[in-house]
Amino acid sequence: MRDLASTLDHVRTADGRRLRVECSGDPRGRPVFLLHGTPGSRVGPRPRPMYLYQRGVLLISYDRPGYGGSDRQPGRRVVDVVQDVTAVADALGMDRFAVVGRSGGAPHALACAARLPHRVTRAAALVTLAPRDAEGLDWFAGMAPSNIDEYSTALADPEEFEARLIPRTDSIRSDPARLLEELREEMTEDDRKIISDNGVRSMLLRNYCEALRSSPYGWIDDAFALTEPWGFDPTCIQVPVLLWHGARDAFSPAAHSSWLAERIPRATSVIEPSAAHFGALRVLPDVLRWSLIDASPSEALPFQEEQPTESRYTASGSRSR
Repeated sequence: MRDLASTLDHVRTADGRRLRVECSGDPRGRPVFLLHGTPGSRVGPRPRPMYLYQRGVLLISYDRPGYGGSDRQPGRRVVDVVQDVTAVADALGMDRFAVVGRSGGAPHALACAARLPHRVTRAAALVTLAPRDAEGLDWFAGMAPSNIDEYSTALADPEEFEARLIPRTDSIRSDPARLLEELREEMTEDDRKIISDNGVRSMLLRNYCEALRSSPYGWIDDAFALTEPWGFDPTCIQVPVLLWHGARDAFSPAAHSSWLAERIPRATSVIEPSAAHFGALRVLPDVLRWSLIDASPSEALPFQEEQPTESRYTASGSRSR
């Protein structure tokens, strides 16, 4: 069934929902799920297909419910990702796989690690949030005003949050560069440099356009899911976990990863002093390499690479089929 990786474009879940799927890299390579950010889609930033193929990686991504070509799942929780990842893995005939999540996708990667220890080999959470009810964590401390406003409204007045986000997604759908411009004021210089790369910027714009193509509800439901109870206890995770964070991240502060690192038994934490939120894109190729290591989680974090970051991405956003 692994040969389906080159042709599979959607999967039906047990409850009948349609999930839009994308595979790239080596169809017979070692499988890694890449769970996209918020807002995001299956076509979000990732290393170019040839880079993945040469390293024997089969990268699987899909649109979370409500994004892109996936049906909405009203009231979904973070833990509900488990049934969707299971459905895609089963359709591809994969028993074991690694999971990597970035930003809004990172808590979802942790959910897979918690609930699928018999299938998930390793999990990486890049620039993650911690649970909203994390004891001893000032959840909003160090967070950018835009995110404080967004998450606070989602918590206090869901109807108001939805009413505000729908017209905003309409404007971003027609001009996806608008979202990057909205965020630019709160970015560090390092983040601005990363998104100015032609390959990365092209993929981000294509990602946002596809994410909001059919509906604003992927983004809306993500915000609700991330601020409500996640539905699982991250401290029970037993598989090796990598937590990577930029110390200067204002969109999801590094204290969130530090809180998780203190509580997940087999976690390795990397806090990069000069990096911020989009620094996760820079280290993603190396995190994918870590996810395939068969040794202990603390062994040889491969965050040094022989190629410059730009060579791993393609400005066209092309993908293998």
